[in-house]
Amino acid sequence: MSTADPAAERLRIGSAPDSWGVWFPEDEHQTPWQRFLDEVAEAGYRWIELGPYGYLPTDPGRLLDELARRDLTLSAGTCFTAFHRGDVWQQTWEHVSQVANLTTALGAKHLVVIPEMWRDPATGEQLEDRLLGDGSWAALGTGIDRLARALFEEYGVRMQFHPHADSHVDTQPHVERFLEITDPDLVTLCLDTGHVSYCGGDNLDLIRKYPSRIGYLHLKQVDPRVLEEVAAEDLPFGPAVRRGVMCEPPGGVPDLAPIVEAAHDLDADMFAIVEQDMYPCAPEAPLPIARRTHQYLTRCGSRR
Repeated sequence: MSTADPAAERLRIGSAPDSWGVWFPEDEHQTPWQRFLDEVAEAGYRWIELGPYGYLPTDPGRLLDELARRDLTLSAGTCFTAFHRGDVWQQTWEHVSQVANLTTALGAKHLVVIPEMWRDPATGEQLEDRLLGDGSWAALGTGIDRLARALFEEYGVRMQFHPHADSHVDTQPHVERFLEITDPDLVTLCLDTGHVSYCGGDNLDLIRKYPSRIGYLHLKQVDPRVLEEVAAEDLPFGPAVRRGVMCEPPGGVPDLAPIVEAAHDLDADMFAIVEQDMYPCAPEAPLPIARRTHQYLTRCGSRR
């Protein structure tokens, strides 16, 4: 008789291009995609995300071959949306459907959707007002519901909405408002532990309050000392990352072990994807961090 915990079997650990310093489809400062795939497999992971569309090969057959020979499998695609701006459906769907086509061609069933930021992620330039008005909140909720429905009906993909620093869905009150205005049957969260803590939220409280709305995890930590500096200076997210605000577990907050334990109790076949923002980083930096993080999360009870 097997003694394995069925709940633990539902939590699968992976990593993403972000943990190799990848934020853009092309950038001279980023790890080449071949090296990322080689090293993520060498570190012990078996699940990955696409990262920014165009970073990994977009031909499904080629990408499937590249993943298969490294014993890697895709967990999700990733895209950005800006429904708070109003009538942006056509251009949004053109991009999102590209990502969904590639995602489903490789057998993945999740699409992580990140709201566009009001400050440029690389330069910190302010692009929009910091807070949304009621009309923009309504447009955001309507657009996200429509996208989630279309993705499920067209592709059988579950949309996972990712609250993000320097976006309009950042703090816990904003996350909770977002959950209140979106359809619980369609929209679940990619709960990014680092971004929630960065914005002053409580990850475990969100899991306790909204267990049915947690569909996917991004695991990362923030350095509380650097975060204090970031808050005092109102530093944009990109410069904050370059200062080291996102740190290697277990050296920061939140404590990931209780979050992994709480995720085991959720009624979901859950991915827990490591995403340590490191843009830009030295080429030799990601692999040893990835190895140590994999070992740490395995001890916390995640599945390889």
